[in-house]
Amino acid sequence: MSSSEAGCLVLHELPDGFLDCAPDQLVNLLPHPTLIDLRGEDPRALFLSTLLHGNEESGLKAVQLFLRRHLSQGLKRSLLLFIGNPRAASQGRRTLPGDLDHNRIWPGGVVGDDPLVLMARFVYEYAQKRRLFASIDIHNNTGFNPHYSCTAKLDARSIALAKLFSNIIVHFERPLGTHAAAFANLCPAMTVECGKAGESSAVLHALSLIESCMSLTDLSPSLNESDELFLLRTCAIVRLPHDASLSFDGRLADFMFRKDLDSLNFKELAAGAHFGSINNQSMRLEILPGDGFDSTPAQYFDYAECQIRMIRSAIPAMLTLDPLAVKQDCLCYFMHRINLEGRLL
Repeated sequence: MSSSEAGCLVLHELPDGFLDCAPDQLVNLLPHPTLIDLRGEDPRALFLSTLLHGNEESGLKAVQLFLRRHLSQGLKRSLLLFIGNPRAASQGRRTLPGDLDHNRIWPGGVVGDDPLVLMARFVYEYAQKRRLFASIDIHNNTGFNPHYSCTAKLDARSIALAKLFSNIIVHFERPLGTHAAAFANLCPAMTVECGKAGESSAVLHALSLIESCMSLTDLSPSLNESDELFLLRTCAIVRLPHDASLSFDGRLADFMFRKDLDSLNFKELAAGAHFGSINNQSMRLEILPGDGFDSTPAQYFDYAECQIRMIRSAIPAMLTLDPLAVKQDCLCYFMHRINLEGRLL
């Protein structure tokens, strides 16, 4: 049985061929964003979001593997599986030209009547009517990053969910309109970053998380003294100016970044750390507030003699050597360590 609402296909069983379908062929089965509602013994559903970015395939592969292993015996917990962008996946792209980013369209972000915003609102309201156990949005990234969790809330149950995946937990308030931030108003919710797409470790780690969430009876909000949490807050978002050029291999561009830039991810950088150079002194990287507290975010870079150097300490995430990823999203996020009360250390 299926229906279509606000540009989203709703299914109550898996389509034939889904479990073995490659991400770039999925559009032949599911031409639109699709919500698959599978009932299990426990009605408190796990909401699982995959392929919000079409080139981040580990979540899809992990849930296919999970369902191949467990569906025939019946699911212990109901599962709401959302497949976000099969059209972009068919081209191996994060998002298609002219489309909004599918992880910036959820309630709390973009407003208006764009079809994707209306679609996301429908999915959210569908989930709102259900008693959700938790929500997980599975992503990959393009640079060298450890596997980590992201949560918009620091309550005990959200932390308990996040640490099922990693002891590295990033608290964020920006960017707006993310799936995890919206669903945090319904249940414990997080985004997980599984490293690079195509790595078997990414799929297996996501699979382990899904299996845990589908079998747990509750999210016990307990922390032991032995728990070594590396808790961070996103405090700034670094972007290139519109239409600025960039390179990582020494070729002449507005911004010429060091060739190993992504090796800096999740390292505590001190003032003086070198990012690269600029081709003319008028160029500056844009620093946007990342934590929702500062309307005028701190500056992080000095450009003396056209060299880009840190002028304050920070911990970067999501640095990548992929120019398209930088242009479509950002150069990086700057983070600072916090405690469980959310205070900066």
